[in-house]
Parts: sequence; C-alpha cells; structure tokens
Amino acid sequence: MTLTVFLTNTFYALALAMNMFVIASGLNLIFGVLRVINFAHGMFYMFGAYIIFTVTKTWGAPFWIGVLASGAGLAVIALVIERFLLRRLYDKEHLMQLLFTFAIVLLMSDAAKMIWGTDQYSVGYPPALKGAVRLGPTIVPQYLVFLCIVGPLLAIAMWLAVDRTRWGRIVRAATQDREMLSALGVNVPAVYAMVFTIGSALAGIGGALAAPRIALAPGMDATIINECFIIVIIGGLGNMWGSFLGALAFGFVVQFGTIFVPNWQDVLPYLLMLAVLLIRPWGLLGRPELSR
Repeated sequence: MTLTVFLTNTFYALALAMNMFVIASGLNLIFGVLRVINFAHGMFYMFGAYIIFTVTKTWGAPFWIGVLASGAGLAVIALVIERFLLRRLYDKEHLMQLLFTFAIVLLMSDAAKMIWGTDQYSVGYPPALKGAVRLGPTIVPQYLVFLCIVGPLLAIAMWLAVDRTRWGRIVRAATQDREMLSALGVNVPAVYAMVFTIGSALAGIGGALAAPRIALAPGMDATIINECFIIVIIGGLGNMWGSFLGALAFGFVVQFGTIFVPNWQDVLPYLLMLAVLLIRPWGLLGRPELSR
C-alpha cells in the first residue's frame, strides 16, 4: 500500500468514525443517564436522514437548514415520546423498556413508509463543500474533512457541558442517585426529558450528516443501531470519550478491512467487540457496573 492510498483511506476512516460518533454519542448519553437501552435510536437516525431529504429536495432549503430541521424534528418527536410514554417506564425492569423501544421502532418504520414510501433517495453535498482539498500527497472530498472536524468539536463540547457546567453536574448526579437529587429540589423528570431529547436530536443530526454519503432507504436503521451498539460497547457504556475511541476503532476496522479482507469487512467490527469484551468486559474506558 502506497502512502497516498494509506492517507486517503485514513481520512475516509476518520470521516466514517466521526459521523458514527455523532450518532453513537446520543445513544451513549441516553444510556449513561437514563439507563435505557434505546433500540429506537436507529429509527431516529433514519428519520433525520429523511427529514433533510424532504427539506432540501422537496422544499428547496439549504443543506444546513436541513441539518437543523433534522435535529429539531427528532427533538420534538423524542420529547413527546419521553413525556407521554417512556417516563412511565423508568422504574420498570429493562425488559419492558426494551420492548417499548422496539415497539417504537415498528411504529416509526410503518410511519416512514407511509410518508416517504420504499424508494431509495439521495442528498447532495452542500454547495460550499462539493469540492476536494489536497492534504499532503492525497486529495480528499471537502465534506469528509468537515466530518473529521465535527466529531472532535462535538466531543469537546459535550465534555465541557457535562464536566464544566452546573447542568452537567446535575446530569452526573442523576446517574448516581436521582432520589437524593429530587430531594434537593431538582426537577429530575425535566432533566431526563432534556437528556433524552438531546440524545435523540444527535441521532437526527447524525442521520442528516450521513445523508450525502449513503442511500436513504427503509431498513437503514437496523444497520446503524447494530453499529452504534458495537461502538458504545467497545468504548464502555455511558462513557463519552469511550464512544469516541470506539468510533475511531470502528471506522478504521471497517475502512481498512474493506481493503485487506473484503469478505470479512462486516464481521471484523464484531470480532473487535468480542476481543475487547474478553479483555475488558466493561469496555475500553467503561467501569464495572455497581449494584444500585
């Protein structure tokens, strides 16, 4: 492999990893605070991709307006689901939560087919990022460079929000002892609603950002939810920087696996997850779950 080919595939791997991090970070945030394994997260991602298609292709709005619309649309959907349905299940066993989120997947899947049909759609690159840029000996699409920048910026923003703000301290407290937090006068249901809304909005934004590089079709949610779970399990459930490392590992394994072992590219992420779990069952940066 030449240096040019290596660098090109490295940038493609980074772009894939950072796009996946945007999506997986929302899933990890929801689990870390609410302790809900949200199977509907992939469906939120798919709706985000469909929304940007509608906003840009049907309504003729700019690409970035479509990204904002995807995030806002999924925030509204998530807020309704959390307020009237999910909130009743926080104290229930995990099986009921899993069944509930799976039911949401079935309902939203039928709704998506009713709204957008079963055809494949595509979304073009934003006009400002349609070209390519030379990085050393290689030439990379500008949009992929943009994705490589978005991921680290989001990671830093989430770290600052969670570790350096009062809201972040409240969120961290909610993961430890929500009863005590409620006794101190904090509106815990509002905190939970905000976390679920933000996490779901990240899925919608991730779907919008992924739309220019993939085909939009029914069933895309099933693939992405599996990949997101691989990422958060590798990194450690509930750990944001773990998700960042998991996304990097996933991106490089998929991209370079396509080159060196193309017949195994779909299996390699699962093998990587298995190897990590054998060494650290709680993930790279996760911690052993304590009884609560």
